[in-house]
Order: sequence, then structure tokens, then C-alpha cells
Amino acid sequence: MGSNNIIISFIGLVLLACCLSNVEAQLQVGFYQSTCFPAEFTIRNAVFNANRDITAGLVRLHFHDCFVRGCDGSVLIDSTPGNTAEKDSPANFPSLRGFEVVDTIKTALETVCPGVVSYADILAYAARDSLLRTGGIGYDVPAGRRDGTVSLASETIDLPRPTFNVTELTQNFANKGLTQEEMVTLSGTHTIGRSHCTSFRDRLYNFNATVNQDTSLDAAYAAQLKLSCPESNNDPTLVVPMNPGSPNVADVGYFIDVLTNRGLFTSDQTLLTNQATATQLAQNRNPFIWNDKLRAAMVKMGNIDVLTGNAGQIRLNCRVPN
Repeated sequence: MGSNNIIISFIGLVLLACCLSNVEAQLQVGFYQSTCFPAEFTIRNAVFNANRDITAGLVRLHFHDCFVRGCDGSVLIDSTPGNTAEKDSPANFPSLRGFEVVDTIKTALETVCPGVVSYADILAYAARDSLLRTGGIGYDVPAGRRDGTVSLASETIDLPRPTFNVTELTQNFANKGLTQEEMVTLSGTHTIGRSHCTSFRDRLYNFNATVNQDTSLDAAYAAQLKLSCPESNNDPTLVVPMNPGSPNVADVGYFIDVLTNRGLFTSDQTLLTNQATATQLAQNRNPFIWNDKLRAAMVKMGNIDVLTGNAGQIRLNCRVPN
């Protein structure tokens, strides 16, 4: 090998080592141990003291944050006269909830260690603690995210829609570096929380040109949904539990529901139409399997396009950049 090739190879190895080091250093478990030791306890305390039915909203806030511009807290920024922010897009308004809990957390943190903990990290911790509160599913959260300064409603096109089929869902999650199996695993968080009737009413009354009601939806469940979401009532605030059996418990009820044609969204029920995802649904009925997969998938999702180091900022007010 010539000397030039040796030099090029050496430079390549140095660059590779540098890149690997940067990736590993992006986020760290225990990130605030020296700069804000009470951070995780403060966040958990606020989540556990909030209304129990808001916990699903905090999980969803983290998810919707990460899928648009990465996990940077941009979902919390308010609209301005010249810009419609993420939170006010049709994908997020009026369904996103939990903003007041985030405010409570930030106020408490600013008292003990001002200007240290990012909103992006607050969302990641609050999602973990919500799952812990509702199902005992705990995991270590690597932290060190910094906050973004841009929030555009137009970019919420990156969010998966409740009408997506399995192919569209798989591609949507792949765009964020998540596998099909991780997509099925994360879909299981639909076991807690609620949905607005507007997200699925077409399955009940206006499915397609041939049939009014989606034939893949269990008939008894459809009748139950029609009582809560009558055709004559277009009130956009009407809601139903995602998993009627245990709406405030992070259990495997979601997977049992989908396997028995009781998935609420098209994007839920479609997972039964593909052999691979149907197999994963069946596997995830085992709570030990799903819990292990969910821990790993939540951590991986929380690493999507994060801002670290000198990028971004630690916003003092969730609604506006500093």
C-alpha cells in the first residue's frame, strides 16, 4: 500500500472514530446529575400529581414533537401573526393535551435550577413517567436535548395519519429511522388515552363508495362507537377512549383489540392486513415482550434528530424562542 493510501486510510479511521464518538455523546442517561440533580424527580412528581387521564396526552406530545423537526420541543411553540405553529395544525389541534403539565414542570424546575433543563428533555421524561404511572413501564431516558426555535404547521405532514394503511405507516416510520416492528410496538401506546370522533367517524358512516361502514370493524364495537359519535352530531370535541376496556392503563389491550377487529383507527386495524405486522401484534399480546420492546423503541424515538451541544437553546418560555 502506498504512503498516500495509508494517510487516507488513517484520516478515514480518525473521522469514523470522531463521528462514532459524537453519536454516542449526543444524549446521556443521568445528564442532569451534576447541573440539576432534582430534575427527574421534579418531572416525575408533577406527572404523578396531574390528572391521570392526561398521561396519554404527555406521551403523544413527545411523539408529535419527535416526528416533526426531531425531538426539539418545537411542538410547544405558539403561533404568531405571521406563522401558524405545529400545535395549531389540524393534526394537533384540538387533540394535543398536556401543555399545562409542561408549564407546571418548567416552573418547578426554574425554581431549583433556572435555565438548565430543556423542554425537549421535559417531554421525553414526562412521556416515560406517564407510561410508568399507567403501566409500570419504566426505563432510563438519555437526555441532553436542546430546544429548537422554529415551529411550522406545514411540517406536521410528517406525522402519521389515522387513515394510513400499513404500507404508508411503514414508510412514515422508516423516514424517521424506525423499523416496521418498532412502528407496531409504538402503536401499542394507543392502549391509553382518547380520540376525537372526527378521527374515525368515516369508518362508521362514510367509509367508501360501496359501503358506509368499514367491514373490517367489529359490528358490535361499531354500534357502541355510534352511540358515542352519532351521525347527526358533528361536535369536534366528542371523544371516546382508545381502549374501552382499560383506557388509563398501559397494557396489551390494544393488541388484543386490533386482533379482534376492534382497532379504532384505520391505521390500527391495517396492522392485521400484513403478515409481518399481524405476527408482531400477536407477539405483543405478551406484556413482557411488549414492555421490553416499548422501552427500546421509546428511547430510539427520543433520539430522532436531536439538537445537542451548542445547537438550539434552552428555552425559558415554552411558547416562544428566547
